[in-house]
Amino acid sequence: MISAPVLLRDLLRCPSVTPADAGAQGVLISALEGLGFEVARLKFGEIENFFAERKGPGRHLCFAGHTDVVPPGEGWSHPPFAAEEQSGLLYGRGAVDMKGGIAAFVAALSRVPGHVSLLITGDEEGDAVDGTVRVLEWMQAHRKIPDFCVVGEPTCKTCLGDVVKVGRRGSLNATITMPGRQGHAAYPHLADNAVHKLIPVLTELTERRLDEGSEFFEPSSLQVTTVDVGNKASNVIPGEAVAKLNIRFNDLHSGASLTAWIKDVLARYAPDVTLAVKVSGESFLTQPGDEIGALVRAIETVTKRAPDRNTGGGTSDARFISRYCPVAEFGLVGTTMHKVNEAVPIAELEQLADIYEALIKEFCL
Repeated sequence: MISAPVLLRDLLRCPSVTPADAGAQGVLISALEGLGFEVARLKFGEIENFFAERKGPGRHLCFAGHTDVVPPGEGWSHPPFAAEEQSGLLYGRGAVDMKGGIAAFVAALSRVPGHVSLLITGDEEGDAVDGTVRVLEWMQAHRKIPDFCVVGEPTCKTCLGDVVKVGRRGSLNATITMPGRQGHAAYPHLADNAVHKLIPVLTELTERRLDEGSEFFEPSSLQVTTVDVGNKASNVIPGEAVAKLNIRFNDLHSGASLTAWIKDVLARYAPDVTLAVKVSGESFLTQPGDEIGALVRAIETVTKRAPDRNTGGGTSDARFISRYCPVAEFGLVGTTMHKVNEAVPIAELEQLADIYEALIKEFCL
């Protein structure tokens, strides 16, 4: 059997800051091949990914995760890639997000049979272009789509087992470029102030309450993230103003419907404005069913805790997986993810492996 803490130490010692792999996936592949998995290495662009499968009884359960991590930053009391242990905590960048989840799943599948697989990417913390999206396309082409997928992101708030994510809000980024005519502030009749034209647009966009939320989702939120004119002089009327905004939206909207609304507002104020929109993910919800039920029962069996099912937080690779099969997210407590001195309690890591083992038994056997 594989020990989750031992495997996690080996993973943490690989400085796999996006897009570098730094040997992290090789550590996993070596462990999985030793357990009888067939591994397909899938490199797209500069991104290392792989799909590993071990056939067995029952339905096909897939675990999805990423070995890439965000930069460590400064001020660590333990080196971020040394995997040092102190007072029952294992320190390192990626301990929680999300090498710990991967180590726990591998430990679990080393204990029990079942038709299980892993979708591992090195592009979750990056552009998410040559990672999970491309692997899923490969899986579909090779008839490898599972019956259920669990993403091992850190989902829990205060204690292991308190939250399962059954969906995520969508995310839309918009850039509004408002044209004007530059001029001297003392002669406004000779200019056309782009900021003055932009202000009523942003006022209307921000004052509208998009919705009141839905059964599993909190209310949608629009936030202006920056307004720029590039103006270094106090006596120059800007000839152009750029605003950027982000909308986190629930299942009452789509990227297309929100884009249409923004265009309608802009058309009434400035027909010559330029709008660029990128939807990084639509909202999705995995409806209650046997898949979610199996995960919840596994959590309750090990922790004696009934998890809350919610859709909070940012985006994850689950937004791509939801297009192919039912998906849920469940992993460690996320209080230290992306922070200096990221760390996981070893006891919590081992309990997570117990939950994943219970899930395999519940779903596959």
